[in-house]
Amino acid sequence: MDIKKYIIEKSKELDIDIIGFTDSSPLLNIKDYIKYRKDNNIQSEFEEKDLQKRIDPKCTFKDCKSIIVIGISYNVDFRPGEGIKLKGSLSKSSWGIDYHRVLRKKMEELIKEIERIIDFKYEYFVDTGPMIDRELARKAGVGYYGKNCSIINKEYGSFIFLGYILSDLDIETNSYSTIEDCGDCQICLKSCPTGALEGPYKLNPKKCISYLTQTKDIIPEELRKKMGINIYGCDTCQSVCPKNKGVKLSRHKEFLPIDTKGVIDIEEIFIMSNRQFKEKYGSMSGSWRGKNILKRNAIIALGNMKSKDNIQLLYKEESKDNPALKQYIKWSISNILSKKSQDNK
Repeated sequence: MDIKKYIIEKSKELDIDIIGFTDSSPLLNIKDYIKYRKDNNIQSEFEEKDLQKRIDPKCTFKDCKSIIVIGISYNVDFRPGEGIKLKGSLSKSSWGIDYHRVLRKKMEELIKEIERIIDFKYEYFVDTGPMIDRELARKAGVGYYGKNCSIINKEYGSFIFLGYILSDLDIETNSYSTIEDCGDCQICLKSCPTGALEGPYKLNPKKCISYLTQTKDIIPEELRKKMGINIYGCDTCQSVCPKNKGVKLSRHKEFLPIDTKGVIDIEEIFIMSNRQFKEKYGSMSGSWRGKNILKRNAIIALGNMKSKDNIQLLYKEESKDNPALKQYIKWSISNILSKKSQDNK
């Protein structure tokens, strides 16, 4: 039996949008870039720090012979935020059920189907493994790098989640092209609010709003102003990308907002107990950093709205005496008052 053909057919039955295959050779193509990021202190806190683990699958799974990479679109058709007065933005990736759970289930189902015809050893990961899933996806023919460092698939664009299975199966790998398809376009580079895209295919995660909304480090004041009303994640560089126009929309209802309307109700999150937060947002991808981080981002968003109507809300939050949030509350109030004084001149 042609194992590769069998896996492709089963992936279709399981509603896996994209599948690709690659070998277990090290990802030497990006070794220098990883070293550059490390030497210039622009690695994110979420990255594996061991270079070999990042590029060599056999450091994670010594019996690895092939890698199966899957992609699932989360580009659902939904208009967020209708009916909510004071709202903060959530990236599409955080709207629905935690994608880690969704993709793990898909890969577990695929693994069971493979085990029906052959015994094999494997390990699988969704966003939590040491390797660079985007490079594995490129190598497996799932897509190519956009200048915003996202993987772009010709059918589904870049709003795709990635997962991979390291296996000891001998599978014919995909032939792939390293030719990018962005041409002279620089829309994403020009649109990034913080300048995190420091050049084509060069992302500084420490300036990226998606990273800033997740980090527990102190956010520099000059970057707070550029975060806008983003509470979790940022879709700007993908939303403006021409390659995301006219692509197939996601058929996966799991990624539709559950009861959040695709935004954070800022007034609500300020009065929520931890239990209420978990009940409403606990299954959402964006909840993994906890309520305090989202509240911090909501406070920054209020400061960036620069409406005097928000000052009382901030003062009320300040009275709760939360040391982790105090400096952000003071900054937001100052930002609003600064706007007021300019308006009164």
